[in-house]
Amino acid sequence: MLASAWSPEARAPAGGFPKHLLAIEGLARADAEAILALGERFLAGGPMPPTLRGRAVLTAFFEASTRTRTSFEMAARGLGGQVLSLTPAVSSVTKGETLLDSVRTLEAMGADVVVVRHASSGAAEFLARKVRASVVNAGDGAHEHPTQALLDALTVRRRLGRLEGLTVAICGDVLHSRVARSGARLFALLGARVRFCGPPTLLPPAAAEAFGVEVFERLDAAVAGADVVMGLRVQRERLAGAFLPSLEDYARGWRLDRERLARLAPRALVLHPGPMNRGVEIEGALADAPESAVLEQVRAGVAVRAAVLHLLGAAGAPPS
Repeated sequence: MLASAWSPEARAPAGGFPKHLLAIEGLARADAEAILALGERFLAGGPMPPTLRGRAVLTAFFEASTRTRTSFEMAARGLGGQVLSLTPAVSSVTKGETLLDSVRTLEAMGADVVVVRHASSGAAEFLARKVRASVVNAGDGAHEHPTQALLDALTVRRRLGRLEGLTVAICGDVLHSRVARSGARLFALLGARVRFCGPPTLLPPAAAEAFGVEVFERLDAAVAGADVVMGLRVQRERLAGAFLPSLEDYARGWRLDRERLARLAPRALVLHPGPMNRGVEIEGALADAPESAVLEQVRAGVAVRAAVLHLLGAAGAPPS
């Protein structure tokens, strides 16, 4: 079992919020609510305090990213911080330098917070045990993506007014999705009912017991009456014949479209963490429809990540 998101032994010196954000698993509801409340404030136009003035945030992304990396960097600058970027393709990683040595080198140059994305599950926790800086997990393998779950929850709460009592269906390639894992844990923590649905080969073993969710193998049944449906990216790089015969077969049985939208609850919301494979996991017209909150998710990303960086940097002292 990986360490909890806000481990007691990693509390910031001033108390309040802990030193690292590694996962949703283990996150206290009060901490989640504090992040969402501050993210709401920033998203509504509230000024960002200069919490990170004189400090540096390192973004170390060992997997490709557009939304997550850019929003963390915008958030850090909005809080007055300096941004250092580690890009493996043009760094000493190409010469065989390890993740730890690369991060320690930049930490020695003054990095106070490390935002890391890595293909290996547990990479963020590993760094948190080895460096002095605070560590934020921006996605590690098929483990977790905590800030994506937080921005998704904020998007839903702003659009529907609540999270308690909602039904959230997370659909598609759940097996490989860190977004699904973090999302299921956070929505359940905040009082929603969560459903997983996907082809049998793309559902985690014993998902109902492991995540406390309802599991469906038919999309029409899973979305019936749901308040929120999230389509997951079909991870083409992982899909061999053992998982799916073809993308065309997947689209026929599992694509979110207007016909299936009619089965959702009134005022239902459609989410997608991006990047989207239009025409595969989601119909292009639905992705752009009024029911879609895809761009709202992107906007919420900067605000939520600023809230996390502020609360870590200020050791739990919210702006006045």
